[in-house]
Amino acid sequence: MLLECSEAARQVERLLRTARSKLDLSVAFLSRIDDTARTVQVADSAVPEFRAGYSGPRDSGFCLAVVEGRLPRVIPDVRRVPEAVRLHPGDLPQIRAHVSAPVVLSDGAVYGTFCAFGLATDPEVSPRDQALVEVLADAAALVIEPEVRRAQRQAEINDRLASVVAGGGPQVLLQPIVDVRTGARVGAEALSRFPAEWGRAPDVVFEEAHSVGEGDRLELLALARAAALLDRVSGYVSMNVSPQTLLTPACGDLLARLPLHRVVLELSEHDPVEDYTALDAALAPLRAAGMRLAIDDVGAGFSSLRHIVVTAPDVLKMDRSIVSGVDADPVLARLARSLVDFAHGVGVVVVAEGVETPAEHAVLRSLGVDDGQGWLFGRPAPADALADAGTVLTAASLAS
Repeated sequence: MLLECSEAARQVERLLRTARSKLDLSVAFLSRIDDTARTVQVADSAVPEFRAGYSGPRDSGFCLAVVEGRLPRVIPDVRRVPEAVRLHPGDLPQIRAHVSAPVVLSDGAVYGTFCAFGLATDPEVSPRDQALVEVLADAAALVIEPEVRRAQRQAEINDRLASVVAGGGPQVLLQPIVDVRTGARVGAEALSRFPAEWGRAPDVVFEEAHSVGEGDRLELLALARAAALLDRVSGYVSMNVSPQTLLTPACGDLLARLPLHRVVLELSEHDPVEDYTALDAALAPLRAAGMRLAIDDVGAGFSSLRHIVVTAPDVLKMDRSIVSGVDADPVLARLARSLVDFAHGVGVVVVAEGVETPAEHAVLRSLGVDDGQGWLFGRPAPADALADAGTVLTAASLAS
């Protein structure tokens, strides 16, 4: 990872320029030492052969030897230090004066070195010069650490996602959606699941994937796995997609191949829409072919009304923050009633999410909610375990 063309690189370059000017040497540079190589990240150089990207084996050159204490941090004349002569890169002009300091991050990890060297012997290179370089090395560490941490985070996310992507995408389970009046299952939501040891909710995993440029691919793999379940269950299957991924040609192609009269596409209220015109253009042919559009998490944020008005959905999914405790909180009940009245006034179906108790179910039914989803009706499970027909609820629970 080179730091070139970043704000961090520009700040480091100013530090290097200061070092080179104050020390009156030919080159100043920041190196990175990793498991296999030493690489110049940023350089202020009068030596044509020495630029950012110049690299060699980890144990070649002076950098690692300075970090490990095998070379002094200040060398007025490299020719007088046998270890320095042995390590001198053969593809560079003869280095004479050399000043270097390790660049150490906040956790104690050594990133590399902050160095300056000249092509002439300089007996005036002194401990004072070493102190200056050490101060500049500390400043460089502060500048580059945020970018280093971002790169490490991206690498960790990519490494974690690699096995899931290679395996064809996340596991997809189905959670039943039932008519709250009869208990009959009318559909199911396809829900992505990732390895439990990750300790991350699916929305977090997808967000991380988008942060490293893998989000569209991961979402499309999840959609494909959800689509493959259509032939295994009755009713509709509700599938989640972000507005960003929906706008990709690959997503449109995938959806267009499905029996769209059995597909409900869910857009989360939390996902920002940058261009509603483009979103409508992507959705129009799919909706014309029978696909229904749902807005997920309604009531969980602040953009619901505009999002709903502009997208004109077929289904509103009432967020569990309204559903949970609706039987005991009159404010939640009134909010749920208002949402139902609004939706029914414009011909939209309301699905309550996160229904967990018979009492919540009874109140939602009395308020006119159309369908429900939650642990009361069934937890996410493989398609083979999904109740395929009849009622999910008992007669006793319906009467409660």
